[in-house]
Amino acid sequence: MKKFDTQVQYLKYKVLREVARYSYEDRLLDCYSDIPKIIIKESKPTMRCCVYKEHTIIAERIKLAVGGNKDNPNVIEVIDIACDECPVGGYEVTETCRGCIAHRCEDVCKRGAISFDEFQKAHIDKDKCVECGQCAKVCPFSAITNNKRPCENACKVKAISMSESKAAAIDNSKCIACGACVYQCPFGAIMDKSFIHDVVNMIKKSNNNTKYKLYAVVAPSISSQFSYAKLGQVVSAMKVLGFHTIVEAALGADLVAYSEAKELTEKGFLTSSCCPAFVDYITKEFPQLLEHVSHNLSPMAAIAKKIKETDENAKIVFIGPCTAKKMEFQQEQVRPYIDSVLTFEELQALIDSRDIDIATLPLDVLDNASYYGRIFARSGGLADAVRQALKEQHLEDFEYNPISCDGIEASKMALLRASKKALPYNFIEGMACNGGCIGGAGCLTHGAKDKNEVDQYGMLAFEKTIEDAINILK
Repeated sequence: MKKFDTQVQYLKYKVLREVARYSYEDRLLDCYSDIPKIIIKESKPTMRCCVYKEHTIIAERIKLAVGGNKDNPNVIEVIDIACDECPVGGYEVTETCRGCIAHRCEDVCKRGAISFDEFQKAHIDKDKCVECGQCAKVCPFSAITNNKRPCENACKVKAISMSESKAAAIDNSKCIACGACVYQCPFGAIMDKSFIHDVVNMIKKSNNNTKYKLYAVVAPSISSQFSYAKLGQVVSAMKVLGFHTIVEAALGADLVAYSEAKELTEKGFLTSSCCPAFVDYITKEFPQLLEHVSHNLSPMAAIAKKIKETDENAKIVFIGPCTAKKMEFQQEQVRPYIDSVLTFEELQALIDSRDIDIATLPLDVLDNASYYGRIFARSGGLADAVRQALKEQHLEDFEYNPISCDGIEASKMALLRASKKALPYNFIEGMACNGGCIGGAGCLTHGAKDKNEVDQYGMLAFEKTIEDAINILK
């Protein structure tokens, strides 16, 4: 059964798997000499112009797999040497240009960037062009195209530009760590830093210390991952790895929905706080709306806080689809509760580094959360959960009018209208990734069926109310 969407994901996984294996064996220093040989031996022919360049790129991937550049606070980094195959990009005139005499492209260009050769074929001066796109709009032959790089296309907050060396450059003041560029880069030249080495050390410590308990808080979007095995077998695999207890982040979602519903009735207008990339986007682009962001912790942090309040020896690793969570857990208000974060890609690598055959394991269960907590994983789920929480708290008199923003572009439009006091809704559910968490960059797969699988997983707990789920914690 295919585990990944692309060969880029597979390459990334292989590096992570070997780094985890070497971490377990206390041989991390051997990674740089051994892993390139292992990876290149598995990949024929080479993925680059020569074996030497491939060795160098894999060495850079290893650096990111053990934490990356400590001087760069962003968890998303560019491997410069791997970013050299895409065209420079921008608007270009193709062979479709017929050399017409109308010259609409020239007339519409306010920068004088369009000129013509002796055959009346148009040319664009890159030094003058500001990429407004007006020339492409007026060309009757559609002869002008925008060859923007995949990473730039993927980044909806315009945090990616080209450096002097023509490699991608990330503007940390704009980046929200959503990881869209990581998933879309066809050469794997943009990656998220990994904390897999730290997690291996936590597992080893928990195995040698009876008081030290390692918890895994698992995102509900796991229900749409690991398609080659049953969810209960994945839970068993995590316990084989050394996690003492597996807890649903969806239980934290129940806590958040219940509290957020009450907060909404008190304030009258609210935006969600569950998606760290969405909250970061508000912070950077709409700071005037920060007072309207829910004061609740995210589901990840909310349930982790509960665990640490009841078990002082707990160490907690969040496992989910989100690269932005790697930024969130380092924030001052979250750091006391979450000790590290792994993506589903990294969980797969960790399991395989120990040669665990998931398909042969018995079924374990995740039985903490309600239906409404579990459907937080997809766009619209949070809005539905808040509606249910209003009902359970007998707050139906409040006129609830939510908008579910599927992706950062939809979120931008809602926030823009809210900033101008022109939004006819009183609750914004913001999700940076298309589809919600099931579209996160750290997913194994990004299939269209994910939403249905999340709903089916939720239905297993349909008889449980949000209050029922929360009462488990009392």
